[in-house]
Amino acid sequence: MNLYPRFADHVATALAALMADGDLPAGLDTRAVAVEPPRDPTHGDLATNAAMVLAKPAGMKPRDIAVMLALKLNRLADVAEAEVAGPGFLNLRLTPDVWRNEITAIHTAGADYGRSNMGGGHAVNVEYVSANPTGPMHMGHCRGAVVGDALAATLEYAGFAVTREYYINDAGGQVDTLARSAHLRYREALGETIEIPEGFYPGDYLVPVGEALAADFGGKYVTAPEAEWLPAFRSRTVALMMDRIRDDLLLLGIKQDVFFSEASLGDRVQQALDTLDAKGLIYEGVLEAPKGEGADDWEPRPQTLFRASQFGDDTDRALKKSDGSWTYFAGDVAYHYD
Repeated sequence: MNLYPRFADHVATALAALMADGDLPAGLDTRAVAVEPPRDPTHGDLATNAAMVLAKPAGMKPRDIAVMLALKLNRLADVAEAEVAGPGFLNLRLTPDVWRNEITAIHTAGADYGRSNMGGGHAVNVEYVSANPTGPMHMGHCRGAVVGDALAATLEYAGFAVTREYYINDAGGQVDTLARSAHLRYREALGETIEIPEGFYPGDYLVPVGEALAADFGGKYVTAPEAEWLPAFRSRTVALMMDRIRDDLLLLGIKQDVFFSEASLGDRVQQALDTLDAKGLIYEGVLEAPKGEGADDWEPRPQTLFRASQFGDDTDRALKKSDGSWTYFAGDVAYHYD
């Protein structure tokens, strides 16, 4: 056991003794009592807010509670001094033996020091990064990757059964645009001079993608109708971009367990929405203009909407875009339903 829960137990035992002795009212709620480092390290090794948070429910002055608690804690072999400060703060100085024993425990436990079974093996899914495969990772993605992986590791260390998941946004119009952009780079790799139209992805990161597509397909799709090559270019381009993203994540020491494809949801989006529709949670309506930026360009139009406001959201949520494709929200509904 590390120092904080250990001394939290000491404080809880002392408070229970004060209640049993009649020095404090019985049945006080001590859940807000904390043991933590003091704000000023010169004040001691640990501090507790017990007297401050219990004063009002006990109907007593916090300093009076702190004095009684200090008397109890000063009797412990681990405590060199329990000192009352100010209106009722209680600072603890620990004996040298506590630190020697703790250092020995850390050395003995190694990487398992502090590990707990708080989670009891409960399953937790941590979905993080999930950068669109339409481009390489940037620093914002990397920051989210590190934070997400640290959270997953912490939960795992606390005894949860953690799955690390990357949600691949490989459905919708942006992936069609990616495939069309890659087709231009494919033609370029085969010797054609190209111009990238406005609205396409112009980045040089698609140059090696085009070269890989040329190696895969040769000249088969140079002049073929879009309907023939688009499905193959969608899936292959996404796969190539995800390979790059995985490599970048590995450079950060991050390896996720599951890469879930939004496109794999297929008919499950409609199935999920049919379920909500049967519950009266979907309707045709017009949303109000958003507040702030973008309000001037707002064009009200009938949309298929989910009654998100019934569940605490500030507005209902659109399920279909103007081109008839599903919104991100609709895909998320199906993802959670699945």
